Amino acid sequence: MEEGVGILEPYEVRFSDLMLLSSNKVSSPSFPSEEIERLESIARSVMENLGPSGPGLLTISGVPNTSRLRRTLLPLARRLALLDVDDRKRVLKEHDLGSDVPLKNLDRSVSSFAMQLKYVQGVERMSSKAGHEGNDNRNKDRQCPLLEELRDLQDGEFKNLGNSFKELGFCMMEVGLCLARICDRAVGGQELEQSLLESCTAKGRLIHYHSTLDNFILKGTAERQQSTRRKSNQQSIKNEGPHATGNEAGSCVNHSNLWQQWHYDYGIFTVLTAPWFILPCHKQATRANGCFCMSCDQEHPSPSGHSYLEIYDPNKNNIQMVKTSSESFIVQVGESADILSKGKLRANLHSVCRPAELADLSRETFVVFLQPAWSKTFSLSNYPIRSSQSNGQCSAECTDKTCIREHEHGKLGQELHEIVPPLSSRLKDGMTFAEFSRETTKQYYGGSGLQSKRF
Repeated sequence: MEEGVGILEPYEVRFSDLMLLSSNKVSSPSFPSEEIERLESIARSVMENLGPSGPGLLTISGVPNTSRLRRTLLPLARRLALLDVDDRKRVLKEHDLGSDVPLKNLDRSVSSFAMQLKYVQGVERMSSKAGHEGNDNRNKDRQCPLLEELRDLQDGEFKNLGNSFKELGFCMMEVGLCLARICDRAVGGQELEQSLLESCTAKGRLIHYHSTLDNFILKGTAERQQSTRRKSNQQSIKNEGPHATGNEAGSCVNHSNLWQQWHYDYGIFTVLTAPWFILPCHKQATRANGCFCMSCDQEHPSPSGHSYLEIYDPNKNNIQMVKTSSESFIVQVGESADILSKGKLRANLHSVCRPAELADLSRETFVVFLQPAWSKTFSLSNYPIRSSQSNGQCSAECTDKTCIREHEHGKLGQELHEIVPPLSSRLKDGMTFAEFSRETTKQYYGGSGLQSKRF
């Protein structure tokens, strides 16, 4: 997929302007006319970039506390991924986190740590509750002094994990709600904003994209643990063998240049930080005595100057690498927004590429998925399912300008559409979001899905 790769610097909106656009101040008679014209121009640009003729994403800059929270939270993704299994379980439990990725798979390319974030709860109350619960849990199950000392060090590293997770998550949720309000005004009605509020929750994910070194460390740790427990060692080899040598390894051969396979997000908006890259020192990381650099957290500049988030633009029939500042949030349109807006917003087909020249580079990011309530019903009335979302199948008589035929995509578009399950096969009129979510997940990841081994 090397044809037509370019760099995309997304349209950027200042957070202060986002807040003004989503408020009622613009309609006030006392509001300066010049300022109204400027904001209306921004609103038009927002819709152009999120609509059928745009890339389906934009960036938000100037969100308060973003730099501090990003610097605090993102390096913890790698540390969590490389923790001993028992210690990781304890830390996740203390901070009300779980995982939606099989962490027992030592060949995994992604580690993900997730939490449901509630709209109705403020950051301070959530943070206070998490702090009290963490202190209560840390006083339990004290063991030998050496283990206590090690755990105290780990607790020090992760003491702000839950609070930072929630605080950054709520910032992103506010951005999403403001953007939904702006889009609603352009589309007509309040369906996007109301759909978000009716859902009551959003899903936050702290994600670590593994380097080759990270997987080497994980396997080395597992081998050392197994060597001290002969009985469980034999059972572990028996149980884990298929994961190390079966389909997962095969998928790495087929998609070795991707951390995450091509897909559409199926919610309303996806809000994510600019990535944090880590490149451990080789002298520390590969010493013969078996000590590995597991706690590296210094940010490494992007080797290519972009985020390694890549999108497919059906209008230009090319792949574009997204380039943004470290202080910005990236907002992508999901399929639910595409459906609810009757095609006035366009879902974004994307993947995460890994740099082949730096095998030991890892990538950290934080994402919040904003979605409708599970009971939200989708209507296909007046909604054009574009051929770009349905494997390009279109009749020769079609004259819809938003309809992009398969033969116009060329080899690149056809290859991508062989990977991605078409929307027409996942969405039926009258489906609830829960049903759409289940069918989408099944086709992407299920036993018969096209990307069942994406992670």
